[in-house]
Amino acid sequence: MLGLLKKEFLALLRDKKSRFVLIGPPLIQLLVFGYAATYDLNRVPIAIYNEDSGSASRELIARFTGAKAFREVGRITRQSDIAEFINPKKALLVLHVGREFSRDLSKRKPASIQIIVDGRNSNTALITLNYAQTILADFNRTWAEQQRLEKPPARLEIRAWFNPNLNSQWFIVPGIVGLLTLVVTMLVTALSVAREREQGTFDQLLVTPFTPLEILIGKALPGVLIGLVESSFIVLMAVYWFHVPFVGDVAALYLGIVLFVVATVGVGLMISSLATTQQQGLLGAFLFIVPSIILSGFATPIANMPEAMQTLTLLIPLRYFLVIVRGVMLEGIPLSLLSDQYWPMAVIGFATLGLAAWLFRRRLY
Repeated sequence: MLGLLKKEFLALLRDKKSRFVLIGPPLIQLLVFGYAATYDLNRVPIAIYNEDSGSASRELIARFTGAKAFREVGRITRQSDIAEFINPKKALLVLHVGREFSRDLSKRKPASIQIIVDGRNSNTALITLNYAQTILADFNRTWAEQQRLEKPPARLEIRAWFNPNLNSQWFIVPGIVGLLTLVVTMLVTALSVAREREQGTFDQLLVTPFTPLEILIGKALPGVLIGLVESSFIVLMAVYWFHVPFVGDVAALYLGIVLFVVATVGVGLMISSLATTQQQGLLGAFLFIVPSIILSGFATPIANMPEAMQTLTLLIPLRYFLVIVRGVMLEGIPLSLLSDQYWPMAVIGFATLGLAAWLFRRRLY
């Protein structure tokens, strides 16, 4: 078995394509996803349409233009100019302050402003509106204190648990641990048997004293070890590079990692046992990877999906692992409360490995 393991690692490390798959894409994707995949908006282009010359309007506009979330790209003097900024996407938001704004505030009358957003990207528009409402709420509070106005009888105070600053990297980067581990482990195992067939070395395995089960284990263990190393590296990067907190138990996380990697290796070996070329193995791997990412809850909540899709997600190992990695790192969920996430991955792992062994034995004979 040690000789077979050594052979598998040598085959991976000597092949330029395999070395690139192991080292290049995970590091590049970690940095790209970590910095580019974010729900936070920075320097959103906005245009200002101010019809009021009072101090209140100037103070409100200064809060918008001085915020890190916004970047002023122009001033508007006529209402017809709004379309010239919104239509070609020069500005995502237009702030319109009416000519009676400061006067209404000084007379303690309700004063309104208008915000026009580009609704072609609804998700970005909603996030931008939330930023604008936060700035307006802060302006109202400060204005009431300066003018010694009575505060409203009820006030909403928002407090976010586990992520006080609502930093989207704290949500996305832990998910990348599962995503990249899935991609690397799946590609390594899905190409293993297919590579042997394509290179003509598969027949050499058949004349060795190994049984089909031993050959399957020899193919599975390198994928498991590579998955553990990859996931450990990404976890360290998440904690020490992206500064994502780790408040849970390391044992709880690594039990989830082991079960997730085993389940992924099982699926990869199933694909590899069916493929006759590396191209077929690669296509089969991506046929599983892409739906897994979409249905796992990595970016969109599973509860928002149709019921049929929610049922289908029960077959996706990444679904359970994302709950574990985010729960352990951000919430500190103990091992005892994660059993309902562990056992489905264990069932998927044993089922796929068993089916891979059956397919492997069937292809041998």
